[in-house]
Amino acid sequence: MIMKRIARFEKISVSRWEEDFRRLFPDKTAAETDEAYERVTIPTRATSGSAGYDLITPVDISLMPGESIKIPTGIRVRMNEEYCLFIMPRSGLGSKFRFQLNNTVGVIDSDYYFSDNEGHIFVPMINDSREGKSLELKAGDAFAQGVLLCFGITEDDSARETRNGGFGSTG
Repeated sequence: MIMKRIARFEKISVSRWEEDFRRLFPDKTAAETDEAYERVTIPTRATSGSAGYDLITPVDISLMPGESIKIPTGIRVRMNEEYCLFIMPRSGLGSKFRFQLNNTVGVIDSDYYFSDNEGHIFVPMINDSREGKSLELKAGDAFAQGVLLCFGITEDDSARETRNGGFGSTG
């Protein structure tokens, strides 16, 4: 079977990265900001049968139980408008640490690509361990996965607004 190619991941610009990274990590130096940008990795699938594209953390992460973090991926995705990208935790991290999306479900809409922030994908994660397990990830580790899904609209749909922003930007 030949899969339909409907999307492309891209790195965001250096200037966008610097602004977003410094807002999230104000204690990091310019050199650390640059190093993290160099570690930004375009998502790939592990195997030809994988549905998910692995999202890689560009920074080290250390979370105690109950702690959360908003991870800047440094990527954006251009996709056909009838598709969206669902973000999910890697199953191994979810089962071992209850490492999960802090906003419960991650949906990246096709028009997010055109937002003022270049469609920079952030992933809010939480270590919800009930066993007191701390979580350590190194820069370069896969922490979540993105799955492209096709969706439809109703016959009487009349949405005409355009998006500008991420979390909560549409109301």
